[in-house]
Amino acid sequence: MRVAALVNDTIGRLAGGKYFNNDVAAAVILGTGTNAAYIEGAHAIPKSGEIVINTEWGNFWSPHLPVTEYDKALDQDSLNVGEQIFEKTISGMYLGDIVRRVLCKMAEEAGFFGDIVPPKLRTRFVLRTPEMCAMHHDTSADLRVVERKLKDIFGISDTSLETRIMVVDLCNIVATRAARLSAAGILGILKKMGKDTVNEGEKQRTVVAVDGGLFEHYTKFRTCLQSTLNELLGDEVATPLLLSMQMMALELELLFLQLLILSIPEFKNPDKTEYPNVYNCIT
Repeated sequence: MRVAALVNDTIGRLAGGKYFNNDVAAAVILGTGTNAAYIEGAHAIPKSGEIVINTEWGNFWSPHLPVTEYDKALDQDSLNVGEQIFEKTISGMYLGDIVRRVLCKMAEEAGFFGDIVPPKLRTRFVLRTPEMCAMHHDTSADLRVVERKLKDIFGISDTSLETRIMVVDLCNIVATRAARLSAAGILGILKKMGKDTVNEGEKQRTVVAVDGGLFEHYTKFRTCLQSTLNELLGDEVATPLLLSMQMMALELELLFLQLLILSIPEFKNPDKTEYPNVYNCIT
C-alpha cells in the first residue's frame, strides 16, 4: 500500500471546500472538538507553491486567555491536564460542564437552589452542551424549557423565574466567551494570511469553511461569532468574508483529495486494490 496523504477531518473540510469554491482559504471545526487549517503561501514555507497548515489550535495557550477557576478545575479533572486549553474553553465537549460547575459553586456558596445542593450538580458532564443550548434559546415567557431541563437533568424542582433567568444569563456568558474566542482565532488566521485588511481598489472575497454541530445548531453562538468578526475586522473587510457551513460528507472530501493525488505522476494509473474509491470513480 502506498500512503499518498494522511489527513484529519479539518484538512478534509478544507480540501472539499476548496474543490467547490476557490475563494475558500481556511477551514474551522467547531463541534465536540475544535481545530483549524489554512492555506499558506510559498513566502512563509521553504517549499514551492502553497501548503496547507494544520494548526491544531485546540492546544493553543496564552496567559492572555480568560481562564477562570472553573476552567482550571475542569482541566484538572480531565484526562489531559494542561493540554487543549483553548479547546476546553470553546468546544461543545466542555461548554455545558463549565455551566454546571458555575451552578454548583452558586448552589454551594449562595444557596442558589435552596438549602441543599442537588447531588447531580456535582456529576461531571451531566449537563451536555445541547441541553445548555436549549436553555439558552428558550424564548417562552416563563422559561419552561429551562425549568424542565433543571428538573430532568439535576432533579431541581420549583425554581423561580428569577432563578431561571439567571441560568439563561449564565449560558449566555459561557457561549459568548466561546464565540468571541473562536472569532479571535479566526482573525489570527486571517491576519497570518494577510486577509485582515483590504487594499484600496482591491476586490477580496474570503471564504472560511466551517463545520461542526456547535456552529451548526447553536444559533446564538454562531450569531455572536459572526458579529464579533464584524466588530474586529470592520465592515470593509467583514462584508466580503463568508463563513460557509460545510454539509458535505467527509468521505466525499477525502475522495477529492485522492483524485487530486492522481495528478502526481508517481500516483497515476491507480491500482483497484490500493485506491478502490478512486478506481470506481474514474472507471
